[in-house]
Amino acid sequence: MKERPILFSAPMVRALLAGNKTQTRRILKSQGSATKATLGLANCHLGQPGDRLWVRETFAHIYRGNDKPESRRSDDVAYKADGFSVDPYVYGPWKPSIHIPRWASRINLVIKSVRVERLQDISEADALAEGITYGQLPDNPHDQQRARTWYRGLWEQINGAGSWEANPFVWVIEFERIEK
Repeated sequence: MKERPILFSAPMVRALLAGNKTQTRRILKSQGSATKATLGLANCHLGQPGDRLWVRETFAHIYRGNDKPESRRSDDVAYKADGFSVDPYVYGPWKPSIHIPRWASRINLVIKSVRVERLQDISEADALAEGITYGQLPDNPHDQQRARTWYRGLWEQINGAGSWEANPFVWVIEFERIEK
């Protein structure tokens, strides 16, 4: 079993905490002439079933009494996903998720499965597993692919305009949340 970090945005952290997010998609680094048959699932940089992931999220240190402590505790951290406003006299500035130390990570995941697919092959059920709830979807009875439509917007917000149309191969990582 290996343990690796994984980055998530504040909305996706909230979905993880709510129990709505059980999948993530990440672009394969080498697209080339990749096919499912030649990719080899053992090459997933995030791990294999049974491996663990610890979530990196935007955070700030809490300075009790405006003193920088000698050592840190898990309750010395504020998380942006929780909706805190940073008071620079109490908290340090928000720090990007890439800089969160392992001890400050509050969410742990175990990989259940790994597969490769084209981005646009996402099913309605898989789009829901990416963290959306029907209550967040626009009420449009003519849109039979509401969760996929939402996911497309999220994907382009994270990866840039035209990233959905590029239809890259992606790692699909299914996971469940576990205690530390």
